[in-house]
Amino acid sequence: MAALITYDNTYSSILKDATKINWRVQDLINDKNSLDFFKPFLPEGLAHTGAIASLSSAEQLKLNQIRGNSYLYLFSVLEEAILPLVVNHIQAIGSDEIEATQAFLGVASEESKHIHLFRRFAEAFEAGFGSPYDCIGPSSAIARFILQHSSLGVALMTLHIEWMTQRHFLESVRENQRENLDPQFCSLLKHHWQEEAQHARLDTLMVQSMARDLDAAAIATGIDDYIAVIQYLNAGLINQVQLDIDSLERVTERSLSLTDREAIQQQQTVSYQQTFLVAGMTHPNFVESVRTLGPDGYDLIAETTQAFS
Repeated sequence: MAALITYDNTYSSILKDATKINWRVQDLINDKNSLDFFKPFLPEGLAHTGAIASLSSAEQLKLNQIRGNSYLYLFSVLEEAILPLVVNHIQAIGSDEIEATQAFLGVASEESKHIHLFRRFAEAFEAGFGSPYDCIGPSSAIARFILQHSSLGVALMTLHIEWMTQRHFLESVRENQRENLDPQFCSLLKHHWQEEAQHARLDTLMVQSMARDLDAAAIATGIDDYIAVIQYLNAGLINQVQLDIDSLERVTERSLSLTDREAIQQQQTVSYQQTFLVAGMTHPNFVESVRTLGPDGYDLIAETTQAFS
């Protein structure tokens, strides 16, 4: 499990570390380097498709790849909400803290690059998967719902996503030689994590900066808003499971029995909740940030987490 990780969290140190990472979308996916549909995309620790007894190994592989596509799609959707938050924060800072402005401008540029990257992989998936598939949306409506909440609530959701990304890579992908995963997909996860690791440090400072100007009531509202977004995402994840099963039936040309369908729905709902919700809500660095906001805030989040356990 992830341990509390400490960093030199100053804008100057983050800017210095960010210069060590420099990749382009075309370096990761192009006409010569695309997806291998003979291999799983997501590690079992994130997809949980290998233990579904009602599916053959070939069907488990297809569901894993469907999960890989929805994984990237959901990240793309969430990053569409992060980008306006970061731009608004840059405007609030102005030129008073010029290193902070410079660092967050880098985040905005990289989040845009990530959205571009995820869309290129979605194109490669559509070209190679060989069957129609669906994802929840539209993405603009999801981003709009998230952004209607307080800035602190959205910033906490953003911090959740950044630390969740780190946990996914370090605990399930890095040094994973057991599962023979698609190398292109692993490369994407690695390069995405490299930049999100810097973003998590900056977003920690963003939450601290916002909280300095808020009273206890406004901070409580921010935490309530974060929980509201979590519950909204949970409803979306449940819908995504249904779409995944529909996509699986189409690509395998098999109609699952009602019993098998309900069992997969239940198992995959837990999988999505653990991967996208619990992994962020319980990350030690996220917990630490929430606890610095006040004595009771994390108790509400912990109570919500138990509903997904």
